[in-house]
Formats: sequence, structure tokens, C-alpha cells
Amino acid sequence: MTDFQQKTVMIIEDEPDAAEMFGEMMRVNGFRVIKLFSSAPAIPMLSQEKPDLVILDVMMPEISGLEVLRHIRGEPELAAIPVIIVSAKSMPGDIKIGLEAGASMYLTKPVGFLDLKNAVEKVLSA
Repeated sequence: MTDFQQKTVMIIEDEPDAAEMFGEMMRVNGFRVIKLFSSAPAIPMLSQEKPDLVILDVMMPEISGLEVLRHIRGEPELAAIPVIIVSAKSMPGDIKIGLEAGASMYLTKPVGFLDLKNAVEKVLSA
């Protein structure tokens, strides 16, 4: 995965342990990592940073991850950024809603290192 050096991944996850784990997974693969534990500051930060990839939780206080995703898809300068949802919401209906909202991929928690790595490689090479 050396071709992903210097790419930036933004992790928007309100559970610090999960955010830290995802961040470490991405750092090991050479990404620059930005972690946000709340969805509200993510909206302005997305426009400022324009990350190469977003890893997004759905269930968060303030603004749901789906609203953040809809914001990304609605902004021309952000719309092409791949978004991987990683959520505990694992019912087929939840996954369908996430994909219909514009997620590039939907993974359910707990997510393993290899699953996340493969998802990242797939969406970034699409």
C-alpha cells in the first residue's frame, strides 16, 4: 500500500477506542490521519482539509453520520471523496440506507484490520 503515502484519511467516530484503532490501522499503511470524535466540527473541517478518504460512523451525537455523508455528497468540491461507513448498525435496511446516502462502502462493527485495509484499497483504486 505504499502508493497511499501522504494521502489523508479523516476518521469521524465518537468512540475514542474505535477511532484510535482505525487511526492506527491507517497510520500503519502510511496515511496521514485526522481524527474527529464528533460530527459537528467535521463539516467545516472537511472543506478545509479535503481528505482523500473518510471513515465515518453513523450513530453519533449532534449530527448523524448519514447527515455528514449527505453534506459531503452535496458539496461539489467534496462529492468525489470516498466514504467508508463503519457502523454497529448492521441490519440490511441500515446498510441500504447508508449506501443510498452515498457511502462508497459499508462495513459493520467490529471490523477487522484486513477488512478495513481491503475496503480502503478498493475505494481508493476505484
